[in-house]
Amino acid sequence: MRVATVCPYALSVPGGVQGQVISIAGALAALGCEVAVVAPDDVDSRARGGIADDLARSGVVVVPAGRTVAVRANGSMAPVALSPLAVRGALRAVRAWRPDVVHVHEPLVPVVAISAVLARIAPAIGTFHRAGAGRLYRAAGPLARACLARLDDVVAVSAAARDTLLAVAGAGASRCAIVPNGVATSRFETAEPWPSSGPTVVFVGRHEPRKGVSVLLEALDSLPGSTRVWLVGDGPETASLRARFGADPRIEWCGRIDDGALARRLSGADVLAAPSLAGESFGVVLLEAMAAGTAVVASDLPGYRMAAGDAARYVPPGDALALGRAVRVLLEDADARRSLVAAGRALAATFSVDQVARAYLARYEALAGGGSGAT
Repeated sequence: MRVATVCPYALSVPGGVQGQVISIAGALAALGCEVAVVAPDDVDSRARGGIADDLARSGVVVVPAGRTVAVRANGSMAPVALSPLAVRGALRAVRAWRPDVVHVHEPLVPVVAISAVLARIAPAIGTFHRAGAGRLYRAAGPLARACLARLDDVVAVSAAARDTLLAVAGAGASRCAIVPNGVATSRFETAEPWPSSGPTVVFVGRHEPRKGVSVLLEALDSLPGSTRVWLVGDGPETASLRARFGADPRIEWCGRIDDGALARRLSGADVLAAPSLAGESFGVVLLEAMAAGTAVVASDLPGYRMAAGDAARYVPPGDALALGRAVRVLLEDADARRSLVAAGRALAATFSVDQVARAYLARYEALAGGGSGAT
């Protein structure tokens, strides 16, 4: 099975969609598929080379298509390609691969993803990740319906993402199935814990308003003085957050770290805090923490609940006091923390990226064989 996977975002920029594209491509290659990932290029050639090299070792080919620009979308800054040259390069790469199936992630994102859908080079499946339809996204209804008409199979990563697609595209999206995001569980299960000098809370994500980093840092007033906080990631809010909270010695500003260090940080922490305010279609980082044996406290968002179910504690988004109370309970009650960790480990195992890859492969085979996609 030859698969052309199209990602609208630069792979070198951390993000949920990029992480899924990379993980699923590697898992498909392990199942015997020949996989090419077509994605926009990025100015950080050193980071790009690292991603491409890592995928190459798993048998995946990476083809760059167009330089990126940062575009505000869904409360974040998306690294997308917008030039006609990007369209030409992406379509040339997909055609040259001679795929049995084209798998497009976020089909409505310009220009690489949209062009790959509309070109109809081979039977195509689209995976929708976004949760939350803002005014501009809803205005894309005609484009969404045109894309759906060209897709042979339609998938969303969660009920929240499916509801978003329905809100934009209407009844034409009713055939959308759900295939959840996957987690490379083995990497987190076997990680050596990063050492810490006290009870430790970890945050993983971009420093931007919708991720709620400031909510966690405000919650520090409710936590014991011995608490340590590891902030993994960076972003447009990093400078302002450092200006407000940088004098607090309990906070370690970890910045961007590699996959191995991330697994060790998650394994070494007692609690993962995921204080996002909105816009989360799923919760891969919650499941990664669970696989690493870390208890999870998350904002009460539909995407997070779909991922973590009863294996996490939930608090109202934006409520620093409630977040602090929930985290403190788990830091101080070892039995409650162990119970949550056990439930989390069992749940994370059901979201293995290998299982997700097999689910997609079954859908690819139905399309390549002339079917209309699995249900």
